[in-house]
Amino acid sequence: MGDSRIVTLEVFTKAIVNRIGVNDGDAIHDANFVMDIFGFDDRIVDNVLEPEDRQLFYILEEEEMLRTEREENTLYDGREWRTHYWLFNKDNIFRYAEGGNSKKEKKEEDSLEAIYESISEDAWSMQ
Repeated sequence: MGDSRIVTLEVFTKAIVNRIGVNDGDAIHDANFVMDIFGFDDRIVDNVLEPEDRQLFYILEEEEMLRTEREENTLYDGREWRTHYWLFNKDNIFRYAEGGNSKKEKKEEDSLEAIYESISEDAWSMQ
């Protein structure tokens, strides 16, 4: 069965603030919008979204708070029918809400990686 935890507006807002780094007002607006679409479900059909609304979903997917899946069914006439869904990525949402993998941490990781990348290949060879 699925993850029984419930993503609340508060948790989702904190996750957006911590992961994306936007202010509380923008985060609660985005979280409220997404949660209004999901309602009491953990999965929604993609075609309920307007094209301009889908942009936020793509951003949240890139930040690993939403994910997609699809189902394929064979119609009575033999054609294949695909249905695309959006789902909460609950593990990440709860982790981000608690402060894990925030943009600050990501920037620190990127800066450490940049240090190693700035060292020439010759410096790595043992003499």
